[in-house]
Amino acid sequence: MKFIDTHVHLYSNKFKEDRDNVIDNAIKSGVTKMFLPNISSKYTFSMIELCKKHPKNCFPMMGLHPCDVKIGSMERELSHVEEMLQKEQFIAIGEIGLDLYWDKSTIDIQKEAFRFQIELAKKHKLPIAIHVRDSFSEAIEIVEELNDENLSGVFHCFTGDNKQANRVIELQNFFLGIGGVLTFKNSGLDKVISKIDMKHLILETDAPYLTPSPFRGERNESKYIVNIAEKLAEIKSININTIAETTTQNARDLFKI
Repeated sequence: MKFIDTHVHLYSNKFKEDRDNVIDNAIKSGVTKMFLPNISSKYTFSMIELCKKHPKNCFPMMGLHPCDVKIGSMERELSHVEEMLQKEQFIAIGEIGLDLYWDKSTIDIQKEAFRFQIELAKKHKLPIAIHVRDSFSEAIEIVEELNDENLSGVFHCFTGDNKQANRVIELQNFFLGIGGVLTFKNSGLDKVISKIDMKHLILETDAPYLTPSPFRGERNESKYIVNIAEKLAEIKSININTIAETTTQNARDLFKI
């Protein structure tokens, strides 16, 4: 079985003591490719260095996270994104989007940064990885408005209901990113995903965050994609090999890997 972790922050300081072991353990578990979303210019070069050290397994994205959209630095950060897209190879624009959990006061400039980066993605013909914490309605309205044949992507860490899932599916070229929340006892996501065709799903960990059961409370790692896949296989009543094959192909189709 071969899996792809489509969203993992391997450059995080949470992995500074054993980063290479974490990558090795993921590969041994069948997670042979790991896609790294950027956060801001603070992390860009360490992320790129890590991917160049592991070119067959780690692949970078470029983007400005909504929580790092700040008055006074946004224009500089977006210029950095634009400049790096001209200098290096990336598989996507991400992690971008909106976050109304931590700070609602920056919503206007978050939307501005989101729109700008969507247009960059269309220009460079790259998919987008979308962060939508407490902001699904606001974010998908922007995507629906700007959507065309040049736009594709994933709604990262999808935890919505079936109505929201169907809005994503109706965009045509977008996937639902399914992670550890699927394994949480009372999340309700299992009931939603049971009704969604596998052709719309890709797997992710968001490590070091959102560790799946039964490892909640511990640091998340890419190797736990297997646990998420096992839960998905249980929900769908299909073999885990089918989960691996389908989600891996979906990820390849989206990210052109």
